[in-house]
Amino acid sequence: MEKLIDKAEVLIEALPYIKKFYNKTIVVKYGGHAMIDDSLKKNFALDIILMKYVGFNPVVVHGGGPQIGQTLKKMGKSSKFVNGMRVTDVETMDIVEMVLVGKINKEIVGLINYYGGQAVGLSGKDGKLIKARKMDIKKPDDNEAAFEITDLGMVGEVESINPAIIEVLDRNKFIPVIAPIGIGSKGETYNINADLVVGKIASALRAEKLIMLTDVDGLLDEKKELISTIDAKKVREYIKTGVISEGMIPKVNCCLEALNEGVVKTHIIDGRVRHALLLEVFTDVGVGTEIVMSY
Repeated sequence: MEKLIDKAEVLIEALPYIKKFYNKTIVVKYGGHAMIDDSLKKNFALDIILMKYVGFNPVVVHGGGPQIGQTLKKMGKSSKFVNGMRVTDVETMDIVEMVLVGKINKEIVGLINYYGGQAVGLSGKDGKLIKARKMDIKKPDDNEAAFEITDLGMVGEVESINPAIIEVLDRNKFIPVIAPIGIGSKGETYNINADLVVGKIASALRAEKLIMLTDVDGLLDEKKELISTIDAKKVREYIKTGVISEGMIPKVNCCLEALNEGVVKTHIIDGRVRHALLLEVFTDVGVGTEIVMSY
């Protein structure tokens, strides 16, 4: 009987969060180990379905860098990166689109639908969702006074988001699953970093939450202890002092930009934890770091 009562207590703990986020949009960046491990993939699908059934409007944006790298290797093509961005020629772009849109996106949609949800796969080309422009990386040349522009090929950045198709799907009880592919002004296709896409989509939708699944516990302080909640001012301070560094910087910058553009709260959580999404959204403690506007 006590175990049954404990289950009831869990539901009661979730009640205020269900009320608070009912009919609100929650944008989720799906990436890392949670996209590779079969049990975590199932858990993610179930988490998203539950969020939809209790009245939230979840929107999923996924990455796929490791899977793209594996496919390119099988096809005899090497991968070159500049500042973490994959140099993408026209042939590589075709492969990137095939993997992101034709394979990964459809797998996620299939899992959500298999376990009882109603998901629809999209890329930035659908409904002119993601308008993109070419991204060039500037880095100092040898004399450090000028900058050398590196051509990354068909790598893009978000110019604008047209959320109309997402809003139509939300109203009709579907779960949008979005691949980070954008379309240029002349119809060209661009590969865009999923972190950049998810922040812009969250901003365009005025999302209540932006949640980023990663392969780390969350943000750590100077003592390497997990930070439960942190404001934007402290995040910027930690970046300057090197407490936040390397691969975490683009993720926190995405969160800061989303906050500045109207997203209420952002979260960086450990996607390796079973049902990490539910624990972060429906419990008092959560499983990662919540980033909010400065107090």
